[in-house]
Amino acid sequence: MHVKEIFDLTGKTAIVTGGGRGLGEQMAEALAEAGANIAICSRNAENCEAVAERLASLGVKTFALACDLTNPEDIEQAVEKILEEFGQIDILVNNSGATWGAPAVDMPLSAWQKVMDVNVTGTFLMSQAVGKQMIKQQSGKIINIASIAGLVGTDPEYMDTIGYNTSKGAVLTFTKDLAVKWGQHNIQVNAVAPGFFPTKMSKVIIEKGKDHFLNTTPLKRFGSNSDLKGTAVFLASKASDFITGDTIIVDGGTHAM
Repeated sequence: MHVKEIFDLTGKTAIVTGGGRGLGEQMAEALAEAGANIAICSRNAENCEAVAERLASLGVKTFALACDLTNPEDIEQAVEKILEEFGQIDILVNNSGATWGAPAVDMPLSAWQKVMDVNVTGTFLMSQAVGKQMIKQQSGKIINIASIAGLVGTDPEYMDTIGYNTSKGAVLTFTKDLAVKWGQHNIQVNAVAPGFFPTKMSKVIIEKGKDHFLNTTPLKRFGSNSDLKGTAVFLASKASDFITGDTIIVDGGTHAM
């Protein structure tokens, strides 16, 4: 097979949660540019609709809908609507996330639970609902968005986010285990661990520790609005058919310091 065919996503259908802004929007755009039809869902339907409308100009089919990823009924209904619209689901990008900054000794239980509900339980519930269809198809690609914060502890002076860090570590383990469970169904499950990308979620942390983060990043810059595109297409395409249970770190080398 020619290398261009290996990366071609024409005719595939991808769901991107939290695709209405930030890293989710970047990855949705990448998959659409590679030819995939795109379904975008998050709690903010307006953002999803705006991105879907923009991506439709690339010549692919798009669909936007509101979905609370902590609500199993919402997820089931969203997956049903997407199947009605496209007839299949080939790619799932679990990108929706939440964070909360507080010292570990003071972090409210409600905040801890919110972060876990979105980042861990939401990833599980969406994978479970979409996985039922992928198992029927005997094929699928699941891409979980973790973080380099899930790989190590972080200096509380710059990133006092124990709930977020813990949740992303859980996503990494979830990725490995689901890959083992569903490999028999020809479903590849991998994760991406981004470093510091300027987004609405990371804005306060980056503003506070800009010099520190740049000094501990070998490439001496933050992630751009295209630095995740190649990784997303790779993990969504035939190019990664023999890779599962793995994590690709996209952080400018921060983890190597």
